[in-house]
Amino acid sequence: MSDVPTTPVLVVDGSRESQHEITHTPYKVGRQPGSDILLEDAFVSRKHAEIVYENGSFYIVDMESKWGTFLNGNPVKRHRLTNNDAVHFGKPDGPYLRFGVRSSHSGSTIKELLGPLKTDAGPNTAIERLTWLLEANRKLNNEGAVDQILRALVEQTLTLTKVERGYVMLRDQSTGRLTLSVGLDSKGNLLTDDSTISHSAIKQAIQGASEFIVTDTLSAERGVRTDSVIAQNIRTVICIPLRSRRTVSGSDRGDFLGVLYLDSRLNPGHLTKVDNDVLKMIAAEAAALVDNAQLAISEENARRVQEELEIARQIQQSLMPRQLPATDYAKISARFVPCKEVGGDFFDVVSAGDHVYVVIADVSGKGVAAAMLAQTLQGMVYAQMLAEQSLEVIATTLNRFICAKDVGKYATMVILRLDKDGWLEYINCGQVHPLLRTTNGVVSLDSSNFPVGLLEDIAFKSQKIKLETGTRVLAVTDGVTEAEDTQGDFFGTHRMEEAFAKSKNLDELVEKVSCFCGTAAATDDCTMIELDLY
Repeated sequence: MSDVPTTPVLVVDGSRESQHEITHTPYKVGRQPGSDILLEDAFVSRKHAEIVYENGSFYIVDMESKWGTFLNGNPVKRHRLTNNDAVHFGKPDGPYLRFGVRSSHSGSTIKELLGPLKTDAGPNTAIERLTWLLEANRKLNNEGAVDQILRALVEQTLTLTKVERGYVMLRDQSTGRLTLSVGLDSKGNLLTDDSTISHSAIKQAIQGASEFIVTDTLSAERGVRTDSVIAQNIRTVICIPLRSRRTVSGSDRGDFLGVLYLDSRLNPGHLTKVDNDVLKMIAAEAAALVDNAQLAISEENARRVQEELEIARQIQQSLMPRQLPATDYAKISARFVPCKEVGGDFFDVVSAGDHVYVVIADVSGKGVAAAMLAQTLQGMVYAQMLAEQSLEVIATTLNRFICAKDVGKYATMVILRLDKDGWLEYINCGQVHPLLRTTNGVVSLDSSNFPVGLLEDIAFKSQKIKLETGTRVLAVTDGVTEAEDTQGDFFGTHRMEEAFAKSKNLDELVEKVSCFCGTAAATDDCTMIELDLY
């Protein structure tokens, strides 16, 4: 189509980056040879997606791919695109494109963007040239720019100081240990071995109150001439800590990020005061760059985690019954409220003509780990209820599964089977006792078993009771009875029984729990399910 406006897209596939221009539609994305954007990832379908131009706007259209298309972390079938939208293919962290974005590299290196540092410049000119770091940060505003800028940092300082080797070592945020990020010699060759540098000098620089700069180790104080300096015949050592401008609590110094290290085994270096000032400025700007980059990476990782949690939440919600079955002998109501993005509670309902199965369960712990086991158990229970297995068999199967897998978790649950003639069979595995509300008031079904997953080869026993028309049956997880108010008091079993006795339906019971908690944050998943016999 000739009227399609030429629009850039930046494609990132692992460590590879490529620039594309949309000049026609449909613009095809997939693993099939001949695609406009060819992606070889296993999660990408042969004909995965298309970018189409309609009514003055671009749209991403999923072509019934096996693993899906994600726009800014959310699964989509068709959606309008705006500049800087991220479209991932196959999975939320898979290969992706940035719509309307050009590569900030554009084939240029920092040297090409900013030019070399003039070694014959005067003090003012030299200091002005140090703005290349900030300018580079603006021009190369992406994750890959950090390595380029650190390499340029070493190159420029080697030119300035006339020494042989330069290194940038960064502190690993998880272990606190220094790791080599960039190493170069004066000829531009890459250095990957840091075993011959003076780690003692680095240690003194980190622990010292000021920068550690020694221009001639032979004339330096004896304490500076460490064994490694002597063994390697190092004449010049320049070691400057890279510190964050954000101060650490209880200290007037910034958090330690890494070091800029340079040394020479030939002639001693000759650094003027201006040279020293220039080095300090370089180190300060480099530290700011590293600090900002690490913050950006942390924020990006947090964003990705949040996107993945949102997808997990949507999946978990979709696994819960969207529409509860309608029967001519009972009304079924349920509520599920996770305290985090995903939770360890679940419920399910299976109707089988003249009877209905109901399960409510709570996996120990919270968050993703509990949710993963909960979804596995939900699938197992659902399949066995469909097969009309006995309640005792279902509990035994789940118990053996959890014990055999040794996942370090267990689950409490209640399974109910209500027949059309009013017989209720139930099995309680360590869960809050179900309640019955009859014309005579509220009574508790107190029979109970061990939670599933605690002990191998234990027997589970169900109970039966005949219910009258008008009886209401309530099952809840302990997130309801242990719901806290702003003073830290539990809602408790007694309040739950009183609220159940007075409420007309499940919505009123939920409202009473909510009013009790007030503004207090939820500390556990809350799940309720009710059977109201006609």
